[in-house]
Amino acid sequence: MYDPSSSANISEATIDHFSLNWTVDFCKCQIFGSVVLSVRIIKPTDKIILDSRSLEITNIKLDNEIVDYHVKNADILGEKIIINVGKRNDGDKFNLTIIYNTGEKCSALQFLKAEQTVTKTKPYLFSQCQAIYARSIVPCMDTPSVKQSYDAVVAVPSDLICLMSAVAVGQPEEIGKMMKYSFKQPIRIPSYLLAIVVGLMERRDFSARCAVWAEPTVIDKAFYEFAETEKMLQTAENLVGKYEWGRYDLVVLPSSFPFGGMENPCLTFVTPTLLAGDRSAAYVIAHEISHSWTGNLVSNANWEHFWLNEGFTTFLERKIIGKLKGEKERQFEAQCGWEGHLMGAVKEQYSDDHPFTKLVLDLRNKDPEDAFSSIPYEKGSALLMILEQQLGATPFNEFLKKYIEKFAQKSIVTDDWKVFLYEYFSDKKNILDKIDWNNWLYDTGIPKTKPQFDDTAMREVVALAEEWANMTDSEIMNIDNKKYLSLSALQKEKVLSYLRLEKGSSLSHVKLARLDEVNKLSKTGNCDILSSWIQLCLKNYWKDIIPVAFDFVTQQGRIKYVRSIYRDLFQWSESAGRAIELFRKNAPSMHPITVSIVAKLIPK
Repeated sequence: MYDPSSSANISEATIDHFSLNWTVDFCKCQIFGSVVLSVRIIKPTDKIILDSRSLEITNIKLDNEIVDYHVKNADILGEKIIINVGKRNDGDKFNLTIIYNTGEKCSALQFLKAEQTVTKTKPYLFSQCQAIYARSIVPCMDTPSVKQSYDAVVAVPSDLICLMSAVAVGQPEEIGKMMKYSFKQPIRIPSYLLAIVVGLMERRDFSARCAVWAEPTVIDKAFYEFAETEKMLQTAENLVGKYEWGRYDLVVLPSSFPFGGMENPCLTFVTPTLLAGDRSAAYVIAHEISHSWTGNLVSNANWEHFWLNEGFTTFLERKIIGKLKGEKERQFEAQCGWEGHLMGAVKEQYSDDHPFTKLVLDLRNKDPEDAFSSIPYEKGSALLMILEQQLGATPFNEFLKKYIEKFAQKSIVTDDWKVFLYEYFSDKKNILDKIDWNNWLYDTGIPKTKPQFDDTAMREVVALAEEWANMTDSEIMNIDNKKYLSLSALQKEKVLSYLRLEKGSSLSHVKLARLDEVNKLSKTGNCDILSSWIQLCLKNYWKDIIPVAFDFVTQQGRIKYVRSIYRDLFQWSESAGRAIELFRKNAPSMHPITVSIVAKLIPK
């Protein structure tokens, strides 16, 4: 067993279960408490090595006896806790009880002051453990190759609500000024799926098993935006089998949440940037629902094989959209993924020969966060789409079901998937052998072949983009917004990204100003469209967009947007100085993960 992103001795021991007992302290912005780890030895050893990051350990007990331990620095991986457990043999089981608290610089947690929330009346806390941040809230084997069940008892201020990536057990118990919540997650999960949120929240039910939580002033918007959650979940079940997790709830987090969504079991975290008002961004929920099978049930064994989580999930997400909105919509989303997200990541975020553009990565001595991009999502789903087209949609869908059945509650690497693919389609080996596996899995850049797409919707995108690009400054003054308004939200965003990727910095400022005036691009409520518009204008050095860009990166913290916009602001002399100053001013209220990523973009 191998994971370059963990210091734990996972070839010698594993954790079957852990029990948390936490108290959330909003005054100190820390969690205090304990964890009981149920350890099982799989190879003779005299020590247990756990991952940690800035944790403050009080003591460690082995079956109620205090044991010796020491903590060593592990560079980008944080620290490792080496615990002396005496001579242990294969099959031995024991409990380790660790009394500890989180450090002041806990990378998995963000404590928000009341004024940083929407309602501005109560403080808020949320976690983000993917990829290697669980070690900053609990000493653990912080690798997806180790899966464990868990239970938790959490005490929080009595005027706040606590939720976790688990099912609530019983009713909360009020003890003085604190409320004690109990949770149980019976399905074994990797550490990165441990999650907690504490704040002033209300709940609205979509169905008997689906609900949304949000701050009181946001709950009505959230309930409207995500109304199709149960329908999406049923569609996913029809494609890949029964939903195993009991509840599927959503919680809309404050704007500093760094991702579009996080697939925490039983409780998906979502960004408020999805609240577009027209359900145009709700596709993210289809993605997070899909993770309930691909990622959460079947997990990548380490982050070098992240595409097994995200490529499969993106593929399944689009299958759900195809069932709900039609195959043409699915095809268009897939084409946008290839021509926008994949090509954009290769050309703008990295380069054609950058090692992080491979599907299977080498993360030795690397922070997996540095390799985060749309490449595992889009290159991975494109490979699956090619296989579907070569092998047939119905047979490939049956394969997906069997793949999930075979590897459910396991953690795998790419070779595990590929071997099973060849076993399942043993009668179609000649088709599989025609796939250039080395190019897809291990080469950098854009793959040599791509899926076949129904390009009806894309032709409309290209036609309007080319029309705008080819107009003179005087001709552009005569346009109206009818053609633009006739497009879907995704098409609108792709018009702008097409102009950025294909036309570069060839658009005049007169043209940009007129497009903004007619189409109200700087005022759109759809963050995908606004982000694309800002990036297009920055690429064309239009000064009028700078205040819009500054406002956007200040108001929300989704990495997908913030990284690209800050990168472009830092690279333009007109905006660089002010952008760096703005970032440093905003950093204390931003999520630690976002701060780390953006800080690396500042020119040396």
